[in-house]
Formats: sequence, C-alpha cells, structure tokens
Amino acid sequence: MRLTDYTDYSLRILLYLSVRPSGLSTIQEISDAYGISKNHLMKIVQQLGELGWVETVRGRNGGLRVAERSRSLTIGDIVRKTENDFAIVGCFGDRAEGQQNCVIQPQCRLRGVLAAARDAFLAELDKHTVEELAHPANELARLLGIPVVVPVSTHAFAPVRAS
Repeated sequence: MRLTDYTDYSLRILLYLSVRPSGLSTIQEISDAYGISKNHLMKIVQQLGELGWVETVRGRNGGLRVAERSRSLTIGDIVRKTENDFAIVGCFGDRAEGQQNCVIQPQCRLRGVLAAARDAFLAELDKHTVEELAHPANELARLLGIPVVVPVSTHAFAPVRAS
C-alpha cells in the first residue's frame, strides 16, 4: 500500500510540532526543515486545523502548535482522515456506471486476502501514536533544526573534598 504525499506531509507536520519544545512554529519553518514547498503545506495545515489537530494563531506573531489531544492520535487515525482511497484493487471501489464486474469475482479469494492485508496495515498503524513517534524529541528536533532545550538538573552538586 502506498500513502499519498498529503498523508506523509500531514504526519511530518504533526511530528515537527510535537517535538517543538514551546512557542509557535510557522509553515515556513516546517517547509525549510523538510525541504517541502510552503504552498503544499498550507492546504494541509488548514485541514489539520479544521480537524482540531493543530492550533493556528493568526496575526503578526502567529503560528502553529500541536493541539494537546493530537499527541494521542494513532498514526492509523491520521491515515484514515488524510487518505481518500483504500481501494487497493478495482473491485474494492464503487462501481462506476457501465463498469463491468471482474469475471472471476464470484469465486475470487484474492479480494479477501487483499482486504485482510489492508486491515493488517491499518491495525499496525493503530498501535503507534504521534507522541510515541515524537520521542526522543531532542534527537528529532536536532535533525529538524529546532533549537533543543537541555533540561537543567535539580540535583545539587556536592563539593569535592581534597584528602
């Protein structure tokens, strides 16, 4: 099964925003990080916003951030919303007027095998969340050119005594 660029970019946007430590990101920053056209990303961000997965802040200092509920989305959830066709072969799809049925359809077991494979693919994607795939966040952030925040230890250092 092959996913569209639209789904791929949707996943990338959600991952980028998930590893961002704080603040807002711009579409331009995401575009630069992945080397993807800003124009391609704009339409996708709009849909992710409509789905409530990305919060958009308008204005001069505006930008994007991942909606908190999006961290628990499964990859399967995202793929189902961003892909428009799971018909692996022609007999899965809706019949267009005048389109003939496959001649072996009454005895065909291939359709069932392909349907099981598609369902297994989606079931595997359902096992993984955006939050899970966004870890380790610092490593992904570094690869994406996002400034990494290094946590400060709260442990006090004991002075070393000379003997």
